[in-house]
Amino acid sequence: MSALTKTALTFAAAALLPALTAVPAAAAAKADTRDEKAPKPPSVMSTVGGAQLGRPGTQVKLAAGAPVLPKDVTGRSWIVADAESGEVLAAHNAHWRLPPASTLKMLFADTVLPKLSKDQKHTVTRSELDGVGVGSSLVGIKESQTYSVHDLWLGVFLRSGNDAVHVLSEMNGGIPRTVQEMQEHAEELQALDTRVVTPDGYDEKGQVSSAYDLTLIARSGLQKKDFREYCATPRAQFPGEQKPGKKRESFQIQNTNRLLTGESGVAPYQGIAGVKNGNTTHAGSTFTGVAERNGKVLLVTVMNPSSKEVHAVYKETARLLDWGFAAAGKVEPVGELVPPRSADTGSSDGSDASSPAGEEGKKNRHGPDKASAAGTGQTTGAGVAVSVAIVALVLLAVAGFLVNRRWPLPDLVRRLPRR
Repeated sequence: MSALTKTALTFAAAALLPALTAVPAAAAAKADTRDEKAPKPPSVMSTVGGAQLGRPGTQVKLAAGAPVLPKDVTGRSWIVADAESGEVLAAHNAHWRLPPASTLKMLFADTVLPKLSKDQKHTVTRSELDGVGVGSSLVGIKESQTYSVHDLWLGVFLRSGNDAVHVLSEMNGGIPRTVQEMQEHAEELQALDTRVVTPDGYDEKGQVSSAYDLTLIARSGLQKKDFREYCATPRAQFPGEQKPGKKRESFQIQNTNRLLTGESGVAPYQGIAGVKNGNTTHAGSTFTGVAERNGKVLLVTVMNPSSKEVHAVYKETARLLDWGFAAAGKVEPVGELVPPRSADTGSSDGSDASSPAGEEGKKNRHGPDKASAAGTGQTTGAGVAVSVAIVALVLLAVAGFLVNRRWPLPDLVRRLPRR
């Protein structure tokens, strides 16, 4: 059997496994610092990516020789995933819908970045800045000043500038249109926990995402060259105010991702290559990071740690990355990062019923999380047999395409110097 055929069959098995089985969760020790008065996760959550990911609590399956999960991780929700294969190595309340803060800017960038030329120039008007929320993070954009799209994206990624997001949104046709496109893109990615109200992640009622969704979104964004380069940029020069008769000066901006730049007791993480942090009163601290070590690329998302440790979200992310690199090949996956709808096969409407998110995507696009039949194993024998036959035939017929849909990250992370 050729390597290509083996890959296709492996992909088919991985896609069908969550629909056929509901693997019991293996309990991991909980951090002693958890606040017993803190909100509890829903008893039933989404099963996109596998039934086990829809269960509350920590999900991990340790094999012989695998390291135990770090105990000093207090995030309400977190996930550790292989960025290339999509395997979820461990998770904790992966589908708990929580406020995302500025990590939602990853979805904004993944949606809008391909639509605007980086060389395009734009002169900012007062109205474009009027809607920026009080207390927002800003890069320092001034009205009546002209900026390139490249400048504005640096402001989004490095300084998490809500002012830059609002200007780019207006260039994209306005805030309402941008929000709609972001929501549609989230659904295309099968990030079905995500509800977009603002493009910048500013606290608004009903605006939520999940550790699972943020990881899906980051994985999609990292397929884009500009996205990778912006989120991996530690420092850059940003245009200052243009004064009449004088050369326009610039000022330095630094990436707020502490694992990239290091600050206040947080050391730069070896192999880090992005992606985005966030912090608001309602959301607490959130962060999604990608790092490479010895040829393995991992994605980790941590949402709202309860620890009083300074920069806890970065330190907990680093601990989970360390665990993931040490545990690679020594744990059984507890789920998978599903591909976008457009990469699915088997149905004309773009929702593959044989995928972990197929039925849920059709039934639960806007409603509350409910376990789907596919996610809970309530599938008939005949349906399984037909699904297996169809998926196997289709996958073998287009194996080359599906191999590419493993979403291998380009070698940016391997070009970054060790810090």
